[in-house]
Amino acid sequence: MKKFQPGFAERQQESSKAKQALLNKAKEASKDPNAAARHEARREIAIAREARQAERKAERRAEKERKALAQAEAEAARLAAEQAEQERLAAEAAAAEAAKKELLAAQKAERDRRYAARKARR
Repeated sequence: MKKFQPGFAERQQESSKAKQALLNKAKEASKDPNAAARHEARREIAIAREARQAERKAERRAEKERKALAQAEAEAARLAAEQAEQERLAAEAAAAEAAKKELLAAQKAERDRRYAARKARR
């Protein structure tokens, strides 16, 4: 058996009936005495939802700012620690250089003393 396929006129008529049914339903809904109350309730719910969304957005922004501040503080602390470490290493190097010069001066003094002693024995 062949499937029934409606023609253009039939489809147009069905579409017209569906549109008329939707229009009638909308007219009946507009006559409902509770429609204004339901509309107002939906409006209040939407306003409350927008307020909650704005609050969450502000909280996320504040959290992002707190994280950025904490990260900046951590970076500053890390840089200060690096600077202190570099200064410590520079001080150690300067102390080692001074100790080396002192040792060389002591060795030279000892050499000079031995040389003078040898000269005195001759």
